[in-house]
Amino acid sequence: MVPCYNEEEVLPETSRRLREKMTSLMDRGLISEESRVLLVNDGSRDRTWEMICQLHQEDPLFEGLKLARNRGHQNALLAGLMTAKDRADAVISMDADLQDDIDAVDRFWEEFQTNGCDIVYGVRNSRETDTFFKRTTAQAFYRLMNLMGAETVYNHADYRLMSRRALEGLAQFGEVNLFLRGVVPMIGYKTAVVEYSRGKRFAGESKYPLSKMLNFALDGITSLSVKPIRFITLLGVLIFMVSLGMLIYFLASHFLGRTVPGWTSMIVSIWAIGGLQLLAIGVIGEYLGKIYLESKHRPRYIIEEYLHS
Repeated sequence: MVPCYNEEEVLPETSRRLREKMTSLMDRGLISEESRVLLVNDGSRDRTWEMICQLHQEDPLFEGLKLARNRGHQNALLAGLMTAKDRADAVISMDADLQDDIDAVDRFWEEFQTNGCDIVYGVRNSRETDTFFKRTTAQAFYRLMNLMGAETVYNHADYRLMSRRALEGLAQFGEVNLFLRGVVPMIGYKTAVVEYSRGKRFAGESKYPLSKMLNFALDGITSLSVKPIRFITLLGVLIFMVSLGMLIYFLASHFLGRTVPGWTSMIVSIWAIGGLQLLAIGVIGEYLGKIYLESKHRPRYIIEEYLHS
């Protein structure tokens, strides 16, 4: 299952490699000849959907799912997984940019068939192909997520195998603010990790610039953990304790006749407390916004068209 957003440059090569891999697995009797590749079009603005339709017409191996509008990578993934779960024993999700090593699928399937794992995580074994900035921010992201109480698999994105049983478990999670990297580990069942070398993007541009990565991290933290609010509470208690100490200090200075009026300390205190208050309001506002969206029970995606054999 492959989510696609403006992937016309890479889709021909992606489909070619997937066809070769699927044919190889079928020839070796590892998967059924009824197995399919589901390409999910997430409201692309280029020729991605036209190309998916053409692939489906030329080869029944490829199926297409068109969302009514762009709903984001996580919802596109979920749409594909939920569509495929009733027709498959297991589903493997991967990105269309060919950075995920397709040959790792063999080991995914071995863990599922031989060792009975319901969830198999594809984990990159190094970040040598990343820039220093991306490598540093990615490592900080995973550490921050774990610090905030979100259970994630280090260096795992969305390249994974999930059995039908695991997908049924995933279907029970009804949150609108979706962060699959944190939700999937909450399902349970037997899991395994397969390491692979992640390559460079074959063509096109990354769909996750810095701004989207920051929003993704923020959504992940606020969707899975309440620790930021607890940190604010602890910070408030700490500031209150400091203020009591300062009160005692100033009262002692007053009675000892050492009171010296100073603008600096007053201005710094005003700005510091004001900034902390705005930060606290902002964090609480994020959670209120999440509650607001969840309370509406809006659909996470709407399917416009489904091409299947």
